[in-house]
Amino acid sequence: MATTRILLIRTSALGDVVQALPVLTALRRNLPSARIAWLVEDVYTPILEGHPDLDEVIPVRLRAWRKRLLSPRTWAEVGAFLSALDRFAPEVVLDLMGNHKAGILAAATLADRRIGLDRSFRREPSSCIWITDSVRPESRHSVDKMLAVLSALGLPSAPAAFDGEKIPAGLAVAATAETQTAARVLIHPGAGWGNKRYPPEAWGEVARLLHDSHGVRAGILVGLGEEQLAEAVAQASYGSAEVFWAPDLHQLGSLLRQADLVIGGDTGPVHLAHALGRPVLCLMGPTDPETCGPYGAIQAVVWRRLPCSFCHQRYDQTMPCLAEVPPSVIAERAGQLLQGQELPPAGPIDEGEAGCPIFH
Repeated sequence: MATTRILLIRTSALGDVVQALPVLTALRRNLPSARIAWLVEDVYTPILEGHPDLDEVIPVRLRAWRKRLLSPRTWAEVGAFLSALDRFAPEVVLDLMGNHKAGILAAATLADRRIGLDRSFRREPSSCIWITDSVRPESRHSVDKMLAVLSALGLPSAPAAFDGEKIPAGLAVAATAETQTAARVLIHPGAGWGNKRYPPEAWGEVARLLHDSHGVRAGILVGLGEEQLAEAVAQASYGSAEVFWAPDLHQLGSLLRQADLVIGGDTGPVHLAHALGRPVLCLMGPTDPETCGPYGAIQAVVWRRLPCSFCHQRYDQTMPCLAEVPPSVIAERAGQLLQGQELPPAGPIDEGEAGCPIFH
């Protein structure tokens, strides 16, 4: 293929942006002379800016624009965004989201080829109207599904590569007193969905068990808006954990790079740590480990099988699929990882019969 301009569309969220990185790696490996840009929500640009395989990052502020549609500032920013799209003028757009938001953004580029997943594999099936070339993936994991779109360009399939050393987040951060004393084990208790959040008292118990058995004092990662959650975990640990402030992606990346183990739910920081090559332990309930878990590391996922597990539905409160996972199981597996032991094959910790109360 001659030199071409390719635009990737994966605007959010953090974990999804991270899991799309192998698409960029594969494009640059197979098309070294192509010009490649990525359209992403501005809050996630630190993951991409300065990436050696990427020529341009085009930020978008859809979340902010929706909150102030009638503001002159919004329309000025929209105009600047459309001008940036026009300047890049992509010939090929890869829709890595499968919804109407990405489809409309792809159509706005006026690119001749807009490639995405087939209707039956899209998050919003009717959004297939926005694409010109559809692809049917052969694998279930979200990383493999995104990589599948490259087949429409005639590119060969290959194992996913995150190339964590290329991820800019945290690379340029000067060492601070906090990063110099980073914890060996980081626990991220937050999550975008309420039913992805393991109870803070249970996380505190995990930290206490790790301290008692391995002498490790865990760090509780706290981002903007998660201060009370992190403090609740620290208090429940009875002095076995301390709070580590990560107000932005630069600080988060710096802390993750220094950790010996990162523990959390199906969240962006856990997926970022995995892409950076750090050992992770992921606790999952409403989402399926085989489609959404840390790629290629299903053995590092803990879950409890219930009739309603992997519902992929958002709820405000923690459900039994997470709440009933014993902290001792998480602490035991975390200890094995800290000691360099190979984890046993993946599988649910038990087969429960009681399901989510919402379905009863």
